[in-house]
Order: sequence, then C-alpha cells, then structure tokens
Amino acid sequence: MINEFNRTFFDDEQKISFIGEGELGGKASSLKFFDDILKESDFTEFDEIQIDIPTFTVLRTDVFDDFMTQNDLYDIAYSDSSDDEIALAFQNASLPFSVLGDLRELISKVNVPLAIRSSSMLEDAKYKPFAGIYGTKMIPNNQFDSDTRFTKMVEGIKYVYASTFLKDAKEYFTASGLDIRTEKMAVIIQEIIGNRYGDKFYPNLSGVGKSYNYYPINDTLPEDGVINLGFGLGKTIVDGGFSWIYCPKCPNKKPPFGSVTDMLKLTQTEFWSVNMGEPSAYDPIKETEYMLKENIHSAEEDNTLQNLASTYDHATERLTMGTGRDGARVLNFAPLLSLELIPVNDLLKSLMKVCEEKMNSPVEIEFAMTFSQDSSLEKPYRFGLLQVRPMVVNDTDVSLERSELSSEDTVIASEHVLGNGTSSNIQDIVFVKHETFDPANTKLIAKEIAEINTKLLSEKKPYILIGYGRWGSSDHWLGIPVTWSQISGASIIVEASLENMNIEFSQGSHFFHNLTSFKIQYFYLPLSNDFPIDWDWIRSLEHITDLEFVSHVKYDKTLKTIVDGKSRSGVIKK
Repeated sequence: MINEFNRTFFDDEQKISFIGEGELGGKASSLKFFDDILKESDFTEFDEIQIDIPTFTVLRTDVFDDFMTQNDLYDIAYSDSSDDEIALAFQNASLPFSVLGDLRELISKVNVPLAIRSSSMLEDAKYKPFAGIYGTKMIPNNQFDSDTRFTKMVEGIKYVYASTFLKDAKEYFTASGLDIRTEKMAVIIQEIIGNRYGDKFYPNLSGVGKSYNYYPINDTLPEDGVINLGFGLGKTIVDGGFSWIYCPKCPNKKPPFGSVTDMLKLTQTEFWSVNMGEPSAYDPIKETEYMLKENIHSAEEDNTLQNLASTYDHATERLTMGTGRDGARVLNFAPLLSLELIPVNDLLKSLMKVCEEKMNSPVEIEFAMTFSQDSSLEKPYRFGLLQVRPMVVNDTDVSLERSELSSEDTVIASEHVLGNGTSSNIQDIVFVKHETFDPANTKLIAKEIAEINTKLLSEKKPYILIGYGRWGSSDHWLGIPVTWSQISGASIIVEASLENMNIEFSQGSHFFHNLTSFKIQYFYLPLSNDFPIDWDWIRSLEHITDLEFVSHVKYDKTLKTIVDGKSRSGVIKK
C-alpha cells in the first residue's frame, strides 16, 4: 500500500508517498510494485550493498487535471503552438492551492538534490512505453532559503506537465495511433542517488540492464542479456552517448575494439552531474538548466574513478587496471568487472532475473550506485533501482538463409538486424547523401529528415530511413541526433558506418527502447558488413524530394523485407 504524504518525507521509514487524488501513473506504479518485490526478495549475499528504490512522493493525476482546468491550459496544450510558447504558458500558470502546503513542507525538510520525473498514465506500457518522451528536471535543492527551493521545485513540476504536450509527445501519439486527449500526468519528486563533490553531485555508477540482447556478440545468446555502464548521471546512456557495453554472463570479455587507441576514442570521456555551485542562466524550460557536462578528468580530484577506470600507458600502448599511475583514463570498468571488488554484475543478474519473473517478460532496468570509502559503514555501497519496464520480443517464426542476403534483387542486407518478421508495403526510401555528409552537419540533417517525415506521416506512407552513425544520439558527433518525433513514420531504419563514424550500437538509450516496442526493424551495417548497399539502384529511383543533405525516392513497386530474429539477419529486396 502506498501512503498519503504526511509531511515527514525522508524523516522516517516512509519511502513512498503521494499528494492529491487520482492515479499514480505508469512509472510510479512500477516503482511501487518493485519496491515491494525488493522487500520480499532475498539479496542477503549482497549484504554490503543497500538495495532500494530512492525515496519519492507522487503528485497524482487529479492535481494535473486541476492545474490544467484552473489555468485554462487545454487550448494552448492541444494547439500547434511552439514548444517554447507552450512551456512558457505552463510556467506562468499556478499549481492548485490544495497541494502547496504539502509541497512547502516537503521542501523545508529536504535539502538533497531532487529529480522531478514524469509518470503518465501511458508511460512504461509494454508496446508503447513513451521512453524518454516526457521531461525530467533535476534540481540541486541547495539554496539557503526554502522559498527559492520551493520555487525551483514548482518550476520543475510545471516543466514536466508541459512536456505532455510538446512536439515529441504529440508526434509519438500520432505514430502510436493514440489520442493525446486521453493522457494524464502524475509527477514523481524523488531523491537523486549520488554524493556531493565540490560543486558537483553525481553517482559513481549508472546503467541500463536488459535481460534480452538484440545484438549478442561472440558466443553469447540474446537471452544472456546486455548491460550499459556509465560514470555520473545516467543521461549519458539514455541519450545514446558512449558507455561500456558488456554481457553479464561474461563480464570480462572485451568489446570488439580494434585497438587501445580506438578504445580511447570510443569510450566515455564526459559525464553529467547536478550543478551545486553557481547556477547558469535562468531557463526554467530547459531540461539541463541545473546540470553540468564535464570531461572525466575533472573527477580525478573527487577520487571517484579508481573502481571504474584503467590507465593508458603511451610508451607501451597498453592499459593498466586502475588509476594508480599517470596517463589517460579509459572507462572500461575493469576493476569492477574483472577484480569484482564490488559484486555489481552478480547483483544485476539476480535483480534482472527477479524482475523478469515478476513481469513474465524480458525487462529493461535503469539504476544508479554510490560507493563510500568509509570502511566503518555496514553497507558502504548503495544501489538505487530507478525504473523497470517490460521489453517486446517478437517470436514470429521466420527463416532466412544466408544465401538470400546476396541475391541479385538484394538492396540492403546485414547479419546485425534488430526485429523479426516480414513486410511488403513500403515504396519510399529516405536517405542521407554520402557526398554531402559531415558529422558537423548532423543537426541540420535531422531537421531535413523531420521535414520529409512530417510529409510522409501525413500521407500515411511508411518508409525506409538510411543514414550514418548512431541514430538518436544526443552527441551529434556520434551520429544523427534525431528525436523520436523526427523519424516517427519510419518502419525500417538502417544505420550504416563510415571510416570516421563506425560506432558500436547503444542499446541503453530510450530511443532504442522505443524502436523495439514499436517493432521497427533496425539494420546495423558495420564497416565489416559483407553486403554493400545497392546505392546505384536506390539513386536510380524517382526522386520526390532533394534537399541539401537528404533525399526521398520512391519505388514504383513495393519492397520486401525479411528479418530472422533467431539468426539476427535481414534483407530488403526489390
């Protein structure tokens, strides 16, 4: 049972509470469910680790209803107004008077950084999970006076409310075939897992674990799962940045880097934290208003890399585990995974197994950890479970022989494909032009794709999207930083590689979770791919739209797609 907020938040054993009436929303309901599971489960083998759901309270959906009605916000919310116009209208509105007393009491008692998170009615559903669609606002909550802290928390709540109606959310509803007028938003106010280091607050470790791996390598199986690990706040991972990817069944097996030099380039070099110092410019409608992104070298003085990094020796061109000598740091998490100084991998395997059994489905979890150097503590490590959502695995029986990948009518083929099934209803192809492609222009490329996507979506025409680098990455140097709304009409997505952009696919991103939930087939073509794209044929098709960086062509017949989920191979044929 979840308790009504009693103004002793953080002061007693009450970990989860609510304010207002109505529903808790999908994310809060899931966290409450797994809070009960953690209490019932036997994790005694991890007696040095405090395992829990970070303390939170929920503004239930009736508060959202009252906020929208009392401020007459529905007209602008459902309009075609810009994101900034909608967000500013919400910031200028007032929260219902009935909840202000509880919120003021909460903020007067709490001085730790807080995450203001979405928990909509539809969030974390299995087939339309809305992963990463709605906003989160992290606030330092360290201002001297409670009035300022209260104001910043309220701004965060209104930011999350506004995100219900921004462009990404509206396009997601359109792609899902859902009516945005049925959506309601609850809001989670939750402690952030982490420690303070000077003007920064962050966890030592964050990550995403999946009990099913769409891209197993070497001799691993999809059922062996996959884990993405990162340093600092988890925004690095869920936004598709560099992280350390490994299989929990064989944590010591190195990812397929060509050299140590490649590892230096293709592992995490920057991290996110909450800004506890002098704030940047006031911007309540900006998600990262109170966040910092810095190079990992800035964490050296915090002494937080020693369990996570190795050191590059330039003279020998080798890595030495740990940070005991001078040199460039490589976040390969070797001390954690190889020496097993902390049984993180075993805990993740046990936890994903429990979650999978309870949901009767493969699962994705998000988590954060802190490591204390105080040896006198009974539990020097803390593991916070931040989210659990089900995964979609298509088990339709499809068989594809390797010889079919190189037949005369093949347009695109790969042995690294996400998805399963067949289709024969696509005529349109949207592709990024190789001759004008430059990583420096990927933000402009995303805008051109969005323009074509809007047109095809309005015409209800599914299409194949072909581009270079990691789709959906927030780092435009890693790939094309499209949002979900900008490619929501694509039925098949192709990620091709170039010499200067050959990035391992990130399965920890919210973008990736939406791909699998919508059953979009995803072709990954590494440089080593044996089957080149038939560019001559694609360029010979009727050109519908030609922009500076992107072209849209149309086939006078329909293309046939076959994806074999068991062998993870796929082909697109004329």
